[in-house]
Amino acid sequence: MGIAPPSGRDRYLEIADRRLAAILAAEDVAEQHGMSAHTRTTCYVHRCWMHQCISDPLHVLVVTGHRWCRRCDRTVDVEVDETSPGSVELYCDGCGVPPDTVANREVLFACRTSLVAMLGGEASTLYVVPDSWNPDWSD
Repeated sequence: MGIAPPSGRDRYLEIADRRLAAILAAEDVAEQHGMSAHTRTTCYVHRCWMHQCISDPLHVLVVTGHRWCRRCDRTVDVEVDETSPGSVELYCDGCGVPPDTVANREVLFACRTSLVAMLGGEASTLYVVPDSWNPDWSD
């Protein structure tokens, strides 16, 4: 019999940044309970803050328009400055117009929130995740 893959908090044991690991695990749980993957501040694939890997081609979603310019049908570039207070900007080299769509606003929001979380200093997590499910919480 094979060994089951790690789940929950155990999935991210190798990550030195324990705040990042906790938020990755919390967002995994939140996604299972209905949070949109497009609002994550972390990336479970790259195991980092979203703003750190958003430039990866994996994060271009033509169908939904995430990191995509529909005006000129090309990938939108991302510029991230991690220097406090930090900034994230999207731009299109094709038409020169910042892509202002719902999908690209989600990218900006997730990356800006990710950047704030990373620079968050002493705050332990963005989310509180219960250790067990209580059916009374669904009210």
